[in-house]
Amino acid sequence: MRSSLAAWFRDEGYVVSTAAGGKQALEQLTGDGADILLVDVKMPGMDGLELQRRVYELHPGGASRPTVIIMTAYAAVETAVQALKEGAYDYIVKPFDPEQLSRLVRKAAERYTLLSENQALKQRIEAAAPHLITSGQGGMGRVFEQLEQVAPTETSVLVTGESGTGKELLARLLHARSGRRFGPMVVVNCGALAQGVLESELFGHERGAFTGAVGRHRGKLELAHDGTLFLDEIGDVPPKVQVDLLRVLEERVLTRVGGNTSVPANFRLITATHCDLGQMVERGEFRQDLYFRINVFCIELPPLRQRPEDIPLLAQHFLALFNAQTNRRIEGFSAGAMASLCNHDWPGNVRELQNAIERAVVMCRGAQIEQEHFPFTAATPDLSLSAMEQAHIRRVLAACEHNVSLAARTLGIDRVTLYNKMKKFGIDRP
Repeated sequence: MRSSLAAWFRDEGYVVSTAAGGKQALEQLTGDGADILLVDVKMPGMDGLELQRRVYELHPGGASRPTVIIMTAYAAVETAVQALKEGAYDYIVKPFDPEQLSRLVRKAAERYTLLSENQALKQRIEAAAPHLITSGQGGMGRVFEQLEQVAPTETSVLVTGESGTGKELLARLLHARSGRRFGPMVVVNCGALAQGVLESELFGHERGAFTGAVGRHRGKLELAHDGTLFLDEIGDVPPKVQVDLLRVLEERVLTRVGGNTSVPANFRLITATHCDLGQMVERGEFRQDLYFRINVFCIELPPLRQRPEDIPLLAQHFLALFNAQTNRRIEGFSAGAMASLCNHDWPGNVRELQNAIERAVVMCRGAQIEQEHFPFTAATPDLSLSAMEQAHIRRVLAACEHNVSLAARTLGIDRVTLYNKMKKFGIDRP
């Protein structure tokens, strides 16, 4: 049976190793390892249950623990059930059809892959989490209380805060700690797309729906099925798209552009904005019914200037990050450099701080970062009206993530005027 099963699974594309008993299996597992173990209950010297226990001692937990499938005769089913209680994935009773075992192994492989991907996602989030998780005091302490409270639910969440505060990262943390963490997380930046493009991007389209629609396109709402949909800058969604989005949230089905077939849309919605949606509702710029739909639970991310106690911790985190990326060994910050960081207003928030540390690492040639390595600490600042205007335009563009229309509205001028000033000052969009 061992020989024939090995040949069967090799034909299906698996990499297969075999062992005549539990002791030999353990010797192999301490070397190359394995993702899935097919273990017989009755074996000489060490039975399958004992082998499973020894394997779990080698791999106490996490995605690296092998998936164990027990093979047993009908008389030993109680032993197999005991193995399930101790962590086995499943069992199969002999004699069995190899196709039946193949289906079981495929499911086990899919589960193992999901666990591995989830572990990798968790590691990536933990690596990035210091962008948000720092002192845990003040406003951020409240943010993470709310995160732990709402993450396991299906509740729609609205994340508010200035540009650069980490709204997308918070949305990813909400997804990673939710019941949908094994499903997809689909991200859409609504402010970066024109109305026609946004509609197709969200809802998809059928072939021939418009000029250039040469085939069927599945939209982001459809791709987020059984997962999480994150709509960044929800305040920039045009009125028509707001109506269509509200219908999907109410009916949990969507219709592709140019189509008439209903497609299931089961996703958890997280939205984000730096705008005041309540004022937009009062001005008639955002639908009140959609606002109530998305604003079931609101988390406000405080700007960096309101949590100065986080700046030294974030600065050290980014220094370690860029030291590793550039193979440098910069030890830290001088007192003057840290004072400059703590006294700066940070209109671009955490994103601006990250960029400032990256630039300082590039500029630094000594053992520590000095005050002059930061662009906002020039000794003789240019206080002319032209320089102040240029600096203000750059700050507003950065805060608006270089969305010219939004920046123009913020500045109280039209787009043409802003484009002319950008050309005058040599300001390019990234």
